[in-house]
Amino acid sequence: MKVLVVGGGGREHAIVHALSRSPRVTKLWCAPGNGGIASEAECINIKATDVPTMVGFAVQNGADFVVVAPDDPLALGMVDAMEAAGIPAFGPRKNAAVIESSKVFSKGLMEKYGIPTAKYRVFDSMDAALSYVRSEGAPLVVKADGLALGKGVVVAQTLPEAEAAVRRIMEDKIFGESGARIVIEECLTGPEVTVLCFTDGKTIRPMPSSQDHKRALDGNRGPNTGGMGAISPSRHYTPELAARCMEEIFLPTLRAMNAEDRPFWGVLYFGLMLTEDGPKVIEYNARFGDPEAQAVLSLLKTDLLEIMLAVTEERLEELEIQWENGASCCLVLASGGYPGSYQTGFPIEGLDAVPADITVYHAGTRAYDGRILTSGGRVLGVTAAADTLDKAVDKAYAAVRGIRFEGMQYRTDIGKI
Repeated sequence: MKVLVVGGGGREHAIVHALSRSPRVTKLWCAPGNGGIASEAECINIKATDVPTMVGFAVQNGADFVVVAPDDPLALGMVDAMEAAGIPAFGPRKNAAVIESSKVFSKGLMEKYGIPTAKYRVFDSMDAALSYVRSEGAPLVVKADGLALGKGVVVAQTLPEAEAAVRRIMEDKIFGESGARIVIEECLTGPEVTVLCFTDGKTIRPMPSSQDHKRALDGNRGPNTGGMGAISPSRHYTPELAARCMEEIFLPTLRAMNAEDRPFWGVLYFGLMLTEDGPKVIEYNARFGDPEAQAVLSLLKTDLLEIMLAVTEERLEELEIQWENGASCCLVLASGGYPGSYQTGFPIEGLDAVPADITVYHAGTRAYDGRILTSGGRVLGVTAAADTLDKAVDKAYAAVRGIRFEGMQYRTDIGKI
């Protein structure tokens, strides 16, 4: 099969790496791809959000299957467009991808169908939002309604922080029209866990749990990023919790989307907070998380293409999905200054000396004149698997010590906090 993967980050490299091992894949493209993906797939210079050009490429080159990985093209309806052109595509259609592209929709869905989540209010007026913040006090969570590269959430510990977040999103429009409406939530406390699930709208199959580390600095300090590292499985997610989440959250969400005539096919991401009152949903995503995908897919034994085909053909129930019994750790190496302003174009040294049992997923890189250069905020995801989580963490950090580029920053407590 000739397969096209849409996207160009670390998540897409993890998907490409897994698909490249499938005996059924005869040709693999990635658009736009990056400097590391180019070693495993042919990179095509098409923006992930350019739906017409992407569909045209798939048709002209006889693609048999398309994997739409990032949130933006899913929200734009790329899966719908591929299907209209006669090409099967992995991922939710536009009317189901709204579970991620609109926080207002997802909160309303949970409220309507009794899925546990934080109390919230929706605002399209900045003055009304500020008045509510002052009446509630801190801590509060302020969220832009739309997509914001994983950075549209502010956990405000003080009243001034909450007011500033409202103003920056609604008045300064730091996320553009994604912040025209905002959601203000109560601040839940407890361990955070991510559970990614394959689903064909009828059957839901959870993957091993994971834990993302979103803050830029050690000790969960600093601004929110797209993710500075991830481990799998979570130390906090017990079999008892997994069973409870299936009955109280996963299956009810699937049923709710079907009841709303928005059946979901693809990967449904559950961001959970394990509170004293039980697990609650912090957010949904309509695709693999990044960097959770790097950690979780490192443990996958079953052919990823076979799983994706089972999802799109609505026969997931027939497939047994197998995972390694161990654990994994993905450490993100980022450009200095990320998630704020940063410089790119620096050569990356040490990649050729990385041990064979370490996988380095490329996120923000490009190939130039025989070298790999930095090209984004999150640059690499150094990923290790082992029979225990502590060993996986130690292996990943040992591998990081041999990699260098100017301004390189990373957290030193991934998997330890």
